[in-house]
Amino acid sequence: MTDLKSDFLKTVTERGYLHQCTDLETLDQKSSTSIVTAYIGFDCTAPSLHVGSLLPIMMLRTLQKTGHKPIVLMGGGTTLVGDPSGKDESRKMLTAADIQANMDGIKQIFSKFLTFGDGPTDAVMVNNADWLTTLNYVEFLRDFGPHFTINRMLGFDSVKLRLEREQPLTFLEFNYMILQAYDFLELNRRQGCCLQMGGSDQWGNIVNGVELTRRVDAKEVFGLTTPLLTTSSGAKMGKTAAGAVWLNAEQLSPYDYWQYWRNTEDGDVGRFLRLFTELPLEEIARLESLEGQDINDAKKVLADEATRMCHGIEAAKAAHATAQKTFEEGQLGDDLPSIDVPRAELEAGIPAFTALVTAGLCTSNGEARRLIKGGGGRINDKAFATENQTVTTADLNADGVVKLSSGKKRHVLLRAV
Repeated sequence: MTDLKSDFLKTVTERGYLHQCTDLETLDQKSSTSIVTAYIGFDCTAPSLHVGSLLPIMMLRTLQKTGHKPIVLMGGGTTLVGDPSGKDESRKMLTAADIQANMDGIKQIFSKFLTFGDGPTDAVMVNNADWLTTLNYVEFLRDFGPHFTINRMLGFDSVKLRLEREQPLTFLEFNYMILQAYDFLELNRRQGCCLQMGGSDQWGNIVNGVELTRRVDAKEVFGLTTPLLTTSSGAKMGKTAAGAVWLNAEQLSPYDYWQYWRNTEDGDVGRFLRLFTELPLEEIARLESLEGQDINDAKKVLADEATRMCHGIEAAKAAHATAQKTFEEGQLGDDLPSIDVPRAELEAGIPAFTALVTAGLCTSNGEARRLIKGGGGRINDKAFATENQTVTTADLNADGVVKLSSGKKRHVLLRAV
């Protein structure tokens, strides 16, 4: 690889963010001599983003910290269509009100990672509904349709993989890549944006935008993607047995977020420290070289740093302290998640498998029964004797709570009210 001049691309490469780039050498030259405006799009399909979106967010943060201008593009328009990339079936159709509510939830995440304002490198947030929902369909087809061939579109992974699996791809979804390409053209015209970034699954969509902008306006723009992230065991980032790892505290507590990073597989610690923290590379090299039980110290640093960035330093300290009390000192940490249960229900007795589902430690009675049979379902740090053992007021401690656990790492308090 050519020796890179720009701080942006040096950092991106050193920390493992770079997967593909349309013209790395020219982009590096431009990044080293001028402010580059770049964007990443986020569709509004849920009230929060999850850890799977953290890598693109870190890319925007890195862009800004190295002297460039990030654009957060909210997909108020494209969410109405639905991105077929990586999906076997059509996304659920959302109403405009659903999309707006999701957008409101997502927006608050970015203020923790980026500095917004009117300065030359301050981040801005825009909504592609501003231009997509006012397009005249016939004019749009006439102006931009000739630049897209069906032959080429059928070759993109988002389309090809769906068809290879013999899953239907609607004409609505087929339009998505054209709309995303048009977003890039529109942002270049409105904001002088010359770089689109995204995950590797977006490569085809990004290349379309690069080529459309070049053909229609004769402007030089660039595309850059990040690698598709999986854990060492092959699991997809952002998903656990308990569900998605959300970035909003309303969807997932800072303590559970801290625990997610603390439970990182040994083989992923160094890579995740590079991608999801801003610790110096020398310190990361030291931490990832730890062996045996000492690697847990590196995992705690990862959890502290990732939680601090997403939820603030106080939340990170509280989560760390709670984990220490719970796992190392045998106490009940102040920050453990809790569920309120009517005292009358506890007096009558709640079956163990029902209690585990109520606590959110299992998603179904069947899963809870299997957990208990395998010895992983626990009450006050002791394994349930049977799946029909009842949780009653006799199990409450002096603080009026019962500690339920799934294995040694996930704990929830049932609080009698």
